[in-house]
Amino acid sequence: MSYIEVRHNFKKYQTGDTEVLANNDVSFSVEKGELAIILGASGAGKSTILNILGGMDTNTSGDVIIDGQNIAKYNKRQLTTYRRNDIGFVFQFYNLIQNLTAKENVELASEIVKDALDPVQTLIDVGLQKRINNFPAELSGGEQQRVAIARAIAKNPKILLCDEPTGALDYETGKSVLQIIANMSREKGATVIIVTHNSTIAPIADRVIHFHDGQVTQIEQNPNPEAIANVKW
Repeated sequence: MSYIEVRHNFKKYQTGDTEVLANNDVSFSVEKGELAIILGASGAGKSTILNILGGMDTNTSGDVIIDGQNIAKYNKRQLTTYRRNDIGFVFQFYNLIQNLTAKENVELASEIVKDALDPVQTLIDVGLQKRINNFPAELSGGEQQRVAIARAIAKNPKILLCDEPTGALDYETGKSVLQIIANMSREKGATVIIVTHNSTIAPIADRVIHFHDGQVTQIEQNPNPEAIANVKW
């Protein structure tokens, strides 16, 4: 069995009298330690499946098996424990707490798990040794995203989930942020899933899962992922 197994996942939303099928019989797998990209246009169902994988949302039917455990059967308390201990999130718009410093933002995450990494060292590892005591308003967009990544990886998560992590960044900053995320898989052995609409970064992944209109339309495996330094968009 693969580390992540999504089997016949459906997610339905009711908006007034209209039923929206955000995920329509979605099935795919991701191996432990892989860097996977979920690729598709806006509205394709990518973020829905990411939220389900991260325990922030529940599916309507189907199985979501993570390391042998079917989280689709979890209750709220079990999902909370799963999110706390196993998952790191990186969002497009950072979601930092504005009245806390970079160090304090990272400490918030590291204090809730047992085997957390050192917050200061984590910030140094993402290139923010001179910004540790700065507030978010004093940081550039790229620096804020690095804090968000440091906050996610300080938990030492088994799975790192990234929703359009370079969407609000310029090209060079985006590449450096992608490198930090990729290193979690390549060097730390974490399982990393990136949701994006940017097809040009697909070659960096071990596995590319194409989404369209709530369905998986194609899955590509890449035995020789491209170096991020060689990717242009």
